[in-house]
Amino acid sequence: MNSNKGIRNLFIYGGLFFFAVMAVLTYDTMQQLPHRAPEITDEVNAGKMVWHKYDCIGCHTILGNGSYFAPDLTKTAQRKPHEYLKNFLINPKIANPKATMPRLGITEEEAGKLVAFLDWISKVDTNGWPPKPILAAPAMVSTGELSAGQKIYQSLNCSECHTLNGIGGTMGPDLTHVGSRRDRVWLKGHFKDPQKYVPDSVMPLVIASDADIEQLTDYMLTLK
Repeated sequence: MNSNKGIRNLFIYGGLFFFAVMAVLTYDTMQQLPHRAPEITDEVNAGKMVWHKYDCIGCHTILGNGSYFAPDLTKTAQRKPHEYLKNFLINPKIANPKATMPRLGITEEEAGKLVAFLDWISKVDTNGWPPKPILAAPAMVSTGELSAGQKIYQSLNCSECHTLNGIGGTMGPDLTHVGSRRDRVWLKGHFKDPQKYVPDSVMPLVIASDADIEQLTDYMLTLK
């Protein structure tokens, strides 16, 4: 009899305890939410309307909601240049010939608003979710220390757009064997003015000192 009463009390008081914990956590979360996202502007709201108009959530995910046919876009505005995103939205194949996304008829104005919405989403504090993608750093590591050029490659986040040995982004060309395809003059010139060497290129110019560009070029020339 006492045993049954003890089990009943454990169930009742245990349930009340965990209910209280849940209530405290819920209250704490609700207090933090207003401070975890930037202000919603008219442009951001207009971009959200574009997001719904083209049913982007039917293929993509943001903040854990959506479909998994295409990449998660929660932090994409932090990882890719805004000009590239606009060009991609207007005509995916021109921005990235390997893109599987169809041309949806998004106008330049709509693309700008949608990028503003994605930029707002990227600034929401998600406690580190989704995790950052696996980039090209592991593929570069070999025995010994990284070269100066490798360190610059990492510091500029080149692997967010380019692939090395199968690891990295696919927005730009694969650089695994770039040293066999390009010479020093071309590489240095391309870093300083991408559009001059590749018309319609969406790559931003490399913001670095001449010495850093020289070392980055040295590293590219080793990739054969």
